[in-house]
Amino acid sequence: MGSLRPSPIEVLSQGKAAVYEEPIGPAGVRIRERPTTQPKPGHVAVSIRAASLNHLDLWLAHGAQRVPPPRVIAADGAGVVKASGDPRWKPGDEVVIFPTLCCWECERCRAGDNVYCERFGVIGEHTDGTACELFHVDARSLFPKPKALSWQEAAAFPLTFLTAWRMLTTRAKLQPDETVLVIGAGAGVAVAAIQIACHIGARVLATSRSEAKRKRAQELGADAVFDSTGFSAAVRQATGDGVDVVFEHVGPATMAESLRSLALGGRIVTCGSTSGVKAEMSMPRLFFRHASVLGSTMGNAGEFEAVLKAIDRGLRPVVDSVHPLDQVQAALTRLDAAEQFGKVVVSVSGD
Repeated sequence: MGSLRPSPIEVLSQGKAAVYEEPIGPAGVRIRERPTTQPKPGHVAVSIRAASLNHLDLWLAHGAQRVPPPRVIAADGAGVVKASGDPRWKPGDEVVIFPTLCCWECERCRAGDNVYCERFGVIGEHTDGTACELFHVDARSLFPKPKALSWQEAAAFPLTFLTAWRMLTTRAKLQPDETVLVIGAGAGVAVAAIQIACHIGARVLATSRSEAKRKRAQELGADAVFDSTGFSAAVRQATGDGVDVVFEHVGPATMAESLRSLALGGRIVTCGSTSGVKAEMSMPRLFFRHASVLGSTMGNAGEFEAVLKAIDRGLRPVVDSVHPLDQVQAALTRLDAAEQFGKVVVSVSGD
């Protein structure tokens, strides 16, 4: 699933860090100490207060990514500027880290569409990640921390909210009078999708194998919830013709049911495939229903700024649990067992 292409920018993870060392699952991620340095010009050293985990970290730990160890995990982080090699940031500034890597120099980046930068990547995969005490990154990859969020919440939103925002607004173009079905409520990106769709004003439906997670989805604003097994019949009964948008991230295990859940002219938008890499699809159903299947990943700086504005208007990430950095294996194990609802966060001591 992963890529060995070089990072467009230099990133350094320093101090105590959670390092992927062996492809044996959570036990292969261990706490190690790395030397600390001063940031080079144009870079900023951020004292990390909290980081959060994603399925990418699990795929790394299990050896599913083509990323050789060692690699510090985690794409999401929030903290305080400790030292700055750029006049835009000064020590004491509270920041969140933009998880998308790009060169910031090419025409696509300058046009504000850096997700299509040819050197596009993700922190924690194409570089070391944020699960560390001190993180050096290009000053352009920092944004002010939303004042209303705790450190744990600030670390919980960047990757999942950015991904879900792009999927729903840029790719699927979800409208307030439409209905969206969110698959696999409980996963961080799915929880973000429920919240963002409600924020847009759409009607939200959701699926989950867990009754407890279905209840939590309703508490977040889902109008109706369904068991993950054979959900399309119940979805069509609840909507009449089906939904306008299906928010997918599971893949082979749910794709056929997702397609059956679409209304005429509906669209599936997907960012992942946690149940495998190849999914079968009924071609007649696809073309007779005039359906669209849209791929999406991450997001650009403009979309990240839109997420920050939505947070200022009251959007809030859901934190499932918080684990000290020294207990990162337990945090990964919880994610591996799919027990979470929202984001699993790692608390870092910082200075």
